Amino acid sequence: MTDALDASDASDASDAPDAATTRPAPDDAPNLRVLGAVLAAACGLTVANLYYAQPLLDLIAGSFGVGQGTATAVVTLTQVGYVLGLLFVVPVGDLVENRTLVVRTLVGTALSLVLAAASPVFGVFLAVAVLVGVTSVVAQLLVPLAAHLAPEAERGRFVGRVMSGLLLGILLARTAASLLAEAWSWRAVYVVSAVLTVGLGVLLHRILPTRRPDHRAGYGSLLASVAGIAREEPVLRRLALSQACMFGAFSAFWTAIAYELIDEHGFGQGAIGVFALVGAAGAAAAPLGGWLADHGHGRAGRLVALLLAAAAMTVAGLGHGSVVLLAVAGVLLDLAVQCHQVMSQHVIYALRPDARSRVTTVYMSTVFVGGAISSAAAGLLHDTAGWGGVAAYGAVLPLAGALLWLTGKTTASR
Repeated sequence: MTDALDASDASDASDAPDAATTRPAPDDAPNLRVLGAVLAAACGLTVANLYYAQPLLDLIAGSFGVGQGTATAVVTLTQVGYVLGLLFVVPVGDLVENRTLVVRTLVGTALSLVLAAASPVFGVFLAVAVLVGVTSVVAQLLVPLAAHLAPEAERGRFVGRVMSGLLLGILLARTAASLLAEAWSWRAVYVVSAVLTVGLGVLLHRILPTRRPDHRAGYGSLLASVAGIAREEPVLRRLALSQACMFGAFSAFWTAIAYELIDEHGFGQGAIGVFALVGAAGAAAAPLGGWLADHGHGRAGRLVALLLAAAAMTVAGLGHGSVVLLAVAGVLLDLAVQCHQVMSQHVIYALRPDARSRVTTVYMSTVFVGGAISSAAAGLLHDTAGWGGVAAYGAVLPLAGALLWLTGKTTASR
């Protein structure tokens, strides 16, 4: 597969039947809309584990007696753990029955969350943060499964609906964490998440159809093939790097915004939680991105999303004195990031229909490495250059993604 796949919007919608999937039959499986809603909720609840700590960094720092910059390591290490899960857990979705893999991974997530709530010292909490990240990759097992289950003509919109749940989980995690911490303590956030994770595991065991992949060569061969897929698919590499730039801007904004709101605008934990709600409007971009991709407008839409993200971070930097402008910037940024994500996934899942979990590994590992780097950079930049430094850094990243878009267009034309 070459860059020609991405040369026109029509090719974005191409795909092939997937014989490895046991699709839900009309008489023994949930309605596709109901299944999509459950998958969206599951993605949101599991990915939220990566973001609970972001609005709580001030409380965590005070609880363990460390500085704000040091506390930022919690966010970074959780995302590092997530990347490890992407590399070593998500590919298994192409090897073993998917429902069983999802439920067992959720058991590990619940146990990790309990350990996080009970951590006695900061070093233990950091180690457990890695485990929380590793086991929270369930969302990235469910998204390729959604692509398998959806009818070809509706794949973009169905995956978009599922991805809208993922974005809501990212954004509402901050609100839920802030409110729970204000009512009880930051440790209660992890206890509540553990309970919800157990309930989610029971529900998914009952509602998910089975899917047994065709790959039979073993785990070692499976992992080795991930590198081969990355090497052989230039479109996948380019879209992964572009989304890494977008997610880097997203991570920088939401990692540092709590400090900005507390230090410059006098916000408390409850007010920070309410502020995080404004970004939830960006979840509307997921179905929109899927619709554009299904109708052949994915390529142009990705460029618009990249430029919109750069504009949003510019607004955030110039309007830092206004909570309203910061909120507008958050909405625009979240909308752009999510739309670009869904339109990119529409392309990459057409590359290797028999290896969507491994394609997800390549794509999302790259994306979350970008997020982890940007979370760490945001903490350092806020300490040294203030919010303006964070906003400038976040504006440059989508512009770098736009250069990758231009490179892809030039290559495809040639």
